[in-house]
Amino acid sequence: MQKQYETVFIATPVLSEAQMKEAVGKYVDFIKSEGGEIVYEQDWGLRKLAYPIQKKTTGFYYLIEFKAEPQFIAKLETQYRRDERIIRFLTFAMDKHAIAYAEKRRANLENK
Repeated sequence: MQKQYETVFIATPVLSEAQMKEAVGKYVDFIKSEGGEIVYEQDWGLRKLAYPIQKKTTGFYYLIEFKAEPQFIAKLETQYRRDERIIRFLTFAMDKHAIAYAEKRRANLENK
């Protein structure tokens, strides 16, 4: 049974916009190719990190909300670990409250 997940990754700030788009495309395509369904994506852009990671103080943040089988998450996180462009990532399963909150947040963004 598919569950809904949210994953955020931080890419190294030395990437060009085209390289960042290529990295995002890789993960979106990977999720789809493994039978996942993209619910929502949001580019948070270049942001300051709370603390330096690999001597970098900024990074490109990107959020993907998707539905997939639970065993897929291990494959996704393995891909993140193998990709030198990704400096941090976090994936979590959303419960009904998190899903409702995310839908409300999206509605607020669309109304602005």
